[in-house]
Amino acid sequence: QVQLVESGGGLVQAGGSLRLSCAASGRTFSSLTMGWFRQAPGKEREFVAAISRSGGITRYTDSVKGRFTISRDNAQSTVYLQMNSLQREDTAVYYCAADQNLGLGVATRSESYDYWGQGTQVTVSL
Repeated sequence: QVQLVESGGGLVQAGGSLRLSCAASGRTFSSLTMGWFRQAPGKEREFVAAISRSGGITRYTDSVKGRFTISRDNAQSTVYLQMNSLQREDTAVYYCAADQNLGLGVATRSESYDYWGQGTQVTVSL
């Protein structure tokens, strides 16, 4: 019902910046809570950031607070993840996800999200 297409991944040096985008189709975008997750080789999928339907509530995992910013443009049906001061520990495949369920706040568990993008690789070098 919802298709998510990610872009913007790539190779960047430590201390640099990268902006990920996720375009949604198949459902009214403003009805979806949107999130970003990441998974490094050999590790479990990790919550990164999420944003409420109107954009009024955002949440971040502690390791990215102050460095990453999640935002959305409902007119363009797109969610973004601006990543600054990137560290080697940020290297992972980043996934965009959509939560169609209504509730208070925003979810941080991957099990709460109903649709997923294909993932985009982010590699941070020395």
